Amino acid sequence: MPTRPRWKTSVGIWAFGPAATRFVPGGYHPELVGVPTEERVKRAVEGLGPLVKGYEFHYGFELNEDNLPRIQAALGSDHDIYAVAYSLFPDPRYKFGSLSNPDAGLRAEALAHHRRAIDLAAHVHANYVVWPGNEGYNYNLQRDYQTTWSHFLGGLQEVIEYARERGVTVLLEHKNSEPAMQILMRNIGMALFIIQKIQAMGTDTRHVLVNMDWQHLIMNNEPLGEFAALLLHEGRLGHQHANSGWGSFDDDNMTGASFLEQTIDLALVLQEGGYQGRIGFDLYPYTEDPIAAVRRSVLQWEFLVEIASRIDHDQLAHARATADAVGAFTAFYAALGLTKEYEERIIEDCRTR
Repeated sequence: MPTRPRWKTSVGIWAFGPAATRFVPGGYHPELVGVPTEERVKRAVEGLGPLVKGYEFHYGFELNEDNLPRIQAALGSDHDIYAVAYSLFPDPRYKFGSLSNPDAGLRAEALAHHRRAIDLAAHVHANYVVWPGNEGYNYNLQRDYQTTWSHFLGGLQEVIEYARERGVTVLLEHKNSEPAMQILMRNIGMALFIIQKIQAMGTDTRHVLVNMDWQHLIMNNEPLGEFAALLLHEGRLGHQHANSGWGSFDDDNMTGASFLEQTIDLALVLQEGGYQGRIGFDLYPYTEDPIAAVRRSVLQWEFLVEIASRIDHDQLAHARATADAVGAFTAFYAALGLTKEYEERIIEDCRTR
């Protein structure tokens, strides 16, 4: 087994907001309404300290050219801006998409927004996350599919080319729905198709990687370990958004709260594959204290990585080579403490019952 890695971490600043929902539009943390981003950063840095190295922001409403100096001051010298994210999806003007919008004027404005965001990312040496949550449709018959895809791919190609000129890595993040009910880039396969398609259109895509949001994969029944291994093999794994949930909605719950086996499987794959990126925590603590929820997530992830590193590599490799599920889980549970000695104790206890 490779040496237990120590990946740097980051967290989305949205974890420290009011946590609004459509049923609680004022948010479960109304005391945070109107609190400026730099103040949220300051509280997070003070509360989390070295557990989190970097912070992620949506361009425009969380991070912009005006508040950048104040945010950098709040971050201090020990923390960085790791990622800047596209952010037109909450704007009702773009309810029918931005790059895929039927209105050519809105598409042009969206491209200008992307360029400004990329410029800021280049200035602070950050990555640029494209999560196209509003690029899609809500109803059958609503859109001309070929035209919609043509607009989207053409616009994204311009975004990717501009990022390459500015030396910025683009991280594509898929999701199946919300806010658009049918997002165009709705699964890992579609993300890879988009990269390959834009490459076939004549664009250098070596700087285009995939951001794996764990709950987005879980919602699609896309196993975390398998798809991380695939992306590592293809050289396309750029970032992780760590979280968990129940599987039917984008809960963004604390990391390690569910899908424990898949999370440890993922940790194992990342270790074996020599993953070089960060573990970014994409959380939305509805009713929990945000600092406590992020802190718990980081600690629980580190513990799960430790468990993955304890798995007997030779025993697991043999089980994998023969597709032996029993052998694989024997190695897995031994790392959790279900050793031969414990097994013998259980058997002995059963004799005396």
